[in-house]
Amino acid sequence: MVDKSRQNEAFYQLDKAKQNAIILLFEDELSDEQIAKSVNRSRATLSKWKNDDKFKQAQIEYRRVVIDGYVPDAIKRLHKLATGAKSEMVSLQAAQSILSMAGFGTTDSSPELEQAKIEKAKTDVRKAKAEADIKEAEAKAAKDMDAGQLTINITPFGGDTNGN
Repeated sequence: MVDKSRQNEAFYQLDKAKQNAIILLFEDELSDEQIAKSVNRSRATLSKWKNDDKFKQAQIEYRRVVIDGYVPDAIKRLHKLATGAKSEMVSLQAAQSILSMAGFGTTDSSPELEQAKIEKAKTDVRKAKAEADIKEAEAKAAKDMDAGQLTINITPFGGDTNGN
């Protein structure tokens, strides 16, 4: 299927049955039982292969080579969306994706954004501390207001405080 042997050395070092198993696993259309049967092996053998480091490396390399073939078309599509989309949001998202892939970071992370996150975290900590202080003061006040410490002053209408 893909003939880029320099980029896929581990894949081409495997026998034909293992190569076919990797291709079928990548295509993800058959169960492991069906894949094992199609390469004339048992399900247990396929399971053993899948745990083998060389087989795993070959899977990674094969996946990378196949997917790399789609990258130019994907970038062209992103460019078309960035420059010609009717929706400003779609255009912006495509442009951000292109910039991110080019190594210019993402809008999800910038020095300014990181600083703002730090400042918000500091504010949140101060707010939580103030709320905790308030709750602590309320709890202390409630404790101080038990029946033994409660004083009620009663002043009758029109009279003095001595009961006259």
